[in-house]
Amino acid sequence: MAGTITCGTLSDGTNSTSSTNCIKGSAKAWANYNGSTPALDGSYNFTSVTKNSTGNYTFNFTNAMSDVNYAAVAACGAVGGSGTGEVLTSNFTTTSFLVRCFNSSGSSNFDFYPVSIAVFR
Repeated sequence: MAGTITCGTLSDGTNSTSSTNCIKGSAKAWANYNGSTPALDGSYNFTSVTKNSTGNYTFNFTNAMSDVNYAAVAACGAVGGSGTGEVLTSNFTTTSFLVRCFNSSGSSNFDFYPVSIAVFR
């Protein structure tokens, strides 16, 4: 059955929010990625991740974004709980974007775990 429900406010009886918050404020994609394995440990709207090289990954959307004006927020953890890392997102297309994880000095790429991604549009 196909159809459309139109409403201005959603409520659970205690809390309420504008329906716009659900549409524009929700993550359009998210992932928890293991750069060491490499594997998607959990995800929504990512069909795959391509490991281009150490610490360099292309995240591929299941459903394309409407344009390239989305925000991809990424964070990387440290393998075994030691060390720190930095993340750079770039090369935005409607179907994918690039994530680079590197040590805090920026001198070398590293396969961190976890790499956490959230995309908003």
